[in-house]
Amino acid sequence: MEPLEHVPWPPEPIKTERLLLREPEARDRTAFIELLASPEVTAYVGGPRPRAELERETPEVPEQWAGSFVVELDGAMIGQVLLRRATGHRRPAATGKADLGYLFLPHTWGRGYAAEACAAALGWLGGVLPGEPVVLTTQSANTGSMRLAAKLGFAEVERFEAWGAEQWLGLRVSSPAVR
Repeated sequence: MEPLEHVPWPPEPIKTERLLLREPEARDRTAFIELLASPEVTAYVGGPRPRAELERETPEVPEQWAGSFVVELDGAMIGQVLLRRATGHRRPAATGKADLGYLFLPHTWGRGYAAEACAAALGWLGGVLPGEPVVLTTQSANTGSMRLAAKLGFAEVERFEAWGAEQWLGLRVSSPAVR
């Protein structure tokens, strides 16, 4: 995956009803490590990485590139929304398109934060790259991500086997209103 090219970065922070999307800062390092070390968060994306390895390898300011948004609630990082260029993707339908990804700390699940943050990031992308198609890939067993994909307006392109599980690839071309 490659960062989005030719987009002004960093953007002004994006404020939603409850959240703030902004570029990563040094104060977010601990939360990034928590996300990647969490068995719950990484259950459908390859599993947790060892905390000691993350402590060694995570830079002082993690994930500092165009399309990497920290999601903040009440002054604390609760998750990340990623928009990257899909390159070298296993599926031709995804290659070259913007690819949406997200990770949220488990204590925030079920409150609509992912939908709110992803919708805001997609709105930003629509402003800087109008008409840009976006793909999202998730395991079909990840029912929460499947619901979120539908809510955000992604339509199934295909299902395929990869990484030992059935994967779902969705495409979003328009800008639907999120309920």
